[in-house]
Amino acid sequence: MKITKPKFSMLLVALSVVVIYLSCNSPSMNQPKAMTKEEMIARGKYLVTAGGCNDCHSPKVFTAQGPMPDTTKLLSGHPAEDPPMPIDTNTLHPGYGYLGAADLTAWEGPWGISYTANLTADSSTGTGAWTEDNFINALRKGKHLGLDGGRPILPPMPWPFISQYTDEDLKSIFAYLHSLPPIKNQVPAPVAPSDVMKMAMSNMPMPKKHK
Repeated sequence: MKITKPKFSMLLVALSVVVIYLSCNSPSMNQPKAMTKEEMIARGKYLVTAGGCNDCHSPKVFTAQGPMPDTTKLLSGHPAEDPPMPIDTNTLHPGYGYLGAADLTAWEGPWGISYTANLTADSSTGTGAWTEDNFINALRKGKHLGLDGGRPILPPMPWPFISQYTDEDLKSIFAYLHSLPPIKNQVPAPVAPSDVMKMAMSNMPMPKKHK
């Protein structure tokens, strides 16, 4: 059968439309472009900064405008050398409230006393020995190191909200944390409510003896 020029032109147009449709809907075209390492670090820094992680995880310098993150110790957690925060056992009762240290790196509430973690890449006191999976699972499960048998991640860490981030977001945050200078800072272990009571009792002044 002889194909006339108009029909041949229409056939070419139809074939072109099919090729463009298949190209645009191929799996490779629908896949988001993988970020480079530098792009992941930049996104991680944005998420950490916008999420206010420095508010609690960074030691502070005190200025006329109030406490500001110490840029030489970013995200290194509660300073190991800081004195213990004052104890108010009323905070152990749900509904009373909670207390925060002046630099917001230690907190006291019904859960006991919690200290913000060292998130820098130091291998012995920070996240340097953590894998990417450890980090993601910790924030998905609310467990230290992401292990089912790990201790709970305590308040005020908002891990239930952070767990809603995508894997790409959490991988970017991990990449950013591991791009920071490692800072050796052994954050104290959390203190259970029963031990907070013991600490309070041991610090109570002895009653005066009657003459």
